[in-house]
Amino acid sequence: MLVAEAVAVAILVVAFARSPIPSGNDWLNFAILAAGATVHIQLTQRQEERRRNRTKTVLIDLTAVWTFSAAMILPVPLTLFVIGVIRLQHWFIARRPAHNFIFSSITHGLAGVLAHLTYTALGPHVLGADWAGFLREFGTIVLTGAIYEAIQIAYVGGVLLLGSPAGRTVRNVLGSPADNMLEAITIGLGAVTAILLAAVPPMVAVMAVVTVVFNRLAELDQLQNDVRTDPKTGILNMRGWSESAERALERTTRSGDQLALLMVDLDHFKWINDTYGHPAGDDVLRTVAQTLREVTRPSDLTGRFGGEEFLILLPDIDEEATWEAAERIRTAIAKLQIVTTDKRGDPATITDRTASIGVARHPRHGDTLERLLQSADAAVYLAKENGRDQVCFAPDGVTRPAGP
Repeated sequence: MLVAEAVAVAILVVAFARSPIPSGNDWLNFAILAAGATVHIQLTQRQEERRRNRTKTVLIDLTAVWTFSAAMILPVPLTLFVIGVIRLQHWFIARRPAHNFIFSSITHGLAGVLAHLTYTALGPHVLGADWAGFLREFGTIVLTGAIYEAIQIAYVGGVLLLGSPAGRTVRNVLGSPADNMLEAITIGLGAVTAILLAAVPPMVAVMAVVTVVFNRLAELDQLQNDVRTDPKTGILNMRGWSESAERALERTTRSGDQLALLMVDLDHFKWINDTYGHPAGDDVLRTVAQTLREVTRPSDLTGRFGGEEFLILLPDIDEEATWEAAERIRTAIAKLQIVTTDKRGDPATITDRTASIGVARHPRHGDTLERLLQSADAAVYLAKENGRDQVCFAPDGVTRPAGP
């Protein structure tokens, strides 16, 4: 972290020293952006506090609307000043440890400065009347925004990964698709703000209102996601999974496609809690959930049924592919090496864990979600009675033991 900060500070110092002296118009634009950012931050302070308290990963705070527009239209010193104004106000909202706050502030500064250097290097930027000029400018803005976001993802994600490689998932390090989409939209709003500032400066006041409304929408989206997500594993909870599964089942019924439901039950999970403690059990659940997301298709629905049981709905899949998917999941779980702690807090690694997987297919084992769940549950009991660590179809189907 210190090495990363030292490199970033060196880049900022060099860029600051080589930047031209701001003009009077630059200072006016700085004042407008700083005022807009202040209005945004102060009017959304309580919302940001609530969002931050509910977020366990990196928080997208929507201030890129102001920092990215500053990077596009202001020289390096004033870009850093805008970031400083924003970060200083966030210090009183976030209440995070000083080293975390300093690191994130440097990250914003590095992203802003490198985005500025990219944008100016691809100049001059004149709003021409021909389509070629518009398309070229649009491409330049898109490239600059991509660099701005990529720097933050790589810089923050890299430190998170190096700081705790065992306890981090792809989602925690790089953010979820929704997180990155939110950041991309915010950067887009920043580009619009810069264009308005160059063409019609008073219209920036409208962007201040837009950011407040957008902040509220982001909070509502987070609340909806929290209702559907299991807080311990980060995957869908039973409510969220059931809603999505019902819709998938309706589509399958209309189209006549095939569908399968897998119930994954971790074998002897109580032994883990009794031997290593409940925190270790939670680490196992989180790791298994992440593994299920990695070995399934993007179209598959993964959720936590409760306790040590997981559900996976596989749309548009035939019987043989269902067997292959279930075996792939069983094998992946058996190969896990879960780094955790024991009851005394000492490092420990949990290995050789197995799972019993029950399979139900639509409409063979049920034409409703409730009946499919009952059939898959019965298949799980059959797998456990047959010795665990295997995949079984529902009782009226075929069973297959684990491979060698």
